[in-house]
Parts: sequence; structure tokens; C-alpha cells
Amino acid sequence: MGKPNNILLTRIDNRLIHGQIVGNWAGTVGANLIVVCDDLVANSEVEQSVMRMAASTLGFDSRFFTVQKTIDVIANASSNQKILLVCRTPETLRKLIEGGVDIKKVNIGNLHFAPGKEQIGNKAYVSEQEEKEVNFIKKNVDEIFVQDTPDFKREEY
Repeated sequence: MGKPNNILLTRIDNRLIHGQIVGNWAGTVGANLIVVCDDLVANSEVEQSVMRMAASTLGFDSRFFTVQKTIDVIANASSNQKILLVCRTPETLRKLIEGGVDIKKVNIGNLHFAPGKEQIGNKAYVSEQEEKEVNFIKKNVDEIFVQDTPDFKREEY
């Protein structure tokens, strides 16, 4: 499997495609395609429709893949596709890395608070298991940081 050079940024965000992704991140990194890697959304036409509409309002194309399909096809992306890859959880991103997807730069965005989770940055909370996943990711990428939007302070992880 070839390794894509056109994943500009991978973001972990419980909300997947929403205003911050479309209005801030995609344009800031120079993306023209937002790829959502999430097994649930990949099988939900309703959720895809809502997210596709949000992305298209500012001219971004979007794709919705399962983890396995992302592993299978992302290396075949056209060189003119500049990708912002979005995963709901650290576990999903770990699976992509283990599947051979070449991830260089990771932004941890919104990871919602829940009892038992520890704060690792602005609007980012992880359970013990998620912290293990994030540490695995850190060992396998060039850069990882916590940042809500591009204009917020960047916190190295």
C-alpha cells in the first residue's frame, strides 16, 4: 500500500464535521476534502447528509468511510485531494495507524467530559484507555497537539 502525502491534518473530535471544522480548520490547513473515518456515520445516510451539507456550505467536499475502508482507500487519493481527516475517538485513529495509514500531524479537538475522564487541554478529556490510545498515537506521528480552533492557544501533547 502506498502512503499518501495529502493528509494535511488529522483531527480527533467527538463531533466530526461541524462549524469549527468547516469554518476554521479545513481552510486553515488548505484542505479541499474532509474525510470522516467513523464506522457509525459511514452507515448512516442521515448523519452523512447533515455533515455533507455543513461541509458544502463553504465549498468542501466530504467522504464518510469505515475504519477498514479508510485503510483500504486513502492511499489511493488523487494528488489534488488535500485531506482533513476527522476521527471521533483516539481508538479509531490508533486503528488507522495500525492499519498502515501514514499520519503525520494530529490535532486533538473536542473530546467530551464524562465522569472518570481527565482534562488534557481546552475541551479535551480522556479516560484511562483513551490516554493509552493517545500515547500510542504520539509515538507513531510526527506532531500531536491539543487545540480547539486555529486561533486558540496550541498545547503540545
